Amino acid sequence: MISALGMRMRRFGLRLWRPKRLDWPLLYALFVLACIGLLTLYSASDENMRLVISQALRFVLGGLMLLVVSRIPPRVLQAWTPWLYAFSTFLLLVVAIIGEGRGAYRWLDLGVVRFQPSELLKLTMPMMVAWYLHPRHHPPSWKHTLGVAVLIAIPVSLIAEQPDLGTALLVAAAGAFALFLAGMRWWRILALVALAALAAPVAWHFMHEYQRQRVLTMLNPESDPLGAGWHIIQSKIAVGSGGFFGKGWQHSTQSRLDFLPEHTTDFVFAVFGEEFGLFGVLLLLCLYLFIIGRCLWLAAEARETYSRLLAGAIGMSFFVYVIVNGGMITGLLPVVGVPLPLVSYGGTSAVTLLTGFGVVMSIHAHRKTHE
Repeated sequence: MISALGMRMRRFGLRLWRPKRLDWPLLYALFVLACIGLLTLYSASDENMRLVISQALRFVLGGLMLLVVSRIPPRVLQAWTPWLYAFSTFLLLVVAIIGEGRGAYRWLDLGVVRFQPSELLKLTMPMMVAWYLHPRHHPPSWKHTLGVAVLIAIPVSLIAEQPDLGTALLVAAAGAFALFLAGMRWWRILALVALAALAAPVAWHFMHEYQRQRVLTMLNPESDPLGAGWHIIQSKIAVGSGGFFGKGWQHSTQSRLDFLPEHTTDFVFAVFGEEFGLFGVLLLLCLYLFIIGRCLWLAAEARETYSRLLAGAIGMSFFVYVIVNGGMITGLLPVVGVPLPLVSYGGTSAVTLLTGFGVVMSIHAHRKTHE
């Protein structure tokens, strides 16, 4: 009996590492991006190896999650989806009761590990919307659109209450992308956009004061250069001083002289821009575009609606993270605390993102077998 169990474990290990199950172009691109992230973090943290090793270990954990999830057939993920969505939403309720944080209650400390449950919704939200839309007629009707809106509103309202408006908007976008990929008609999209615009004054009334201040600071950061506008001004100085080829690795004066705040997390892209210039930024954006395009390509090859909607939503969500962080450090968008994917320091975010790419690879690996 023990021998038979051992043989099964060895077979599982061989299946886990079998190369044909992985999408190597996507895997190589993620590996290169993670290496760039560690090199940038080493420079931005003033050669803090403890921080770099901590992030590297999180990449290893995320890579293991990617490998494991890539072995799970999409039909199994589809069956688990309602439970994963319910569990991650339940964790948000737990955060509302016993959560901790600095100015906002976003974290759960379990003693052994400390993580941010709202990051899980970046994956379970598109999974849930894809699960809901999978058996229904496409393009979705107003009835089904309302159903998706309810699924999105429940966790988004809990995240916004923490408060964490940036993550709430990203989670909402992840669900909305799945709805868009289901073939939602353009006139309905425009109608919803118009409705959102009309609701903006109401939303402004319910925003926290610091959130309103961030919007006003984006419009005119020079109005308070030593206060609320400090982040954006110093970030723009860092990006602009990089020129075309940059100052060189480990030569970011804005971060090393502590002019640039949060230079290992939210504003690490500004450090990268100062050190590698416009040329380096364009290369990094090309790498991001390759990863996003690869996800959309794999989504197009998927045989089932659930798989197609999920892979596409994951790729488009990744695109939004890059755009929001890039807009934030250049002053085009408010500072909302969105990290640069796989470059900014952050554990839960890195592991969740890599797990999401494991889902995409699972969809690719099982596209011909209908498993």
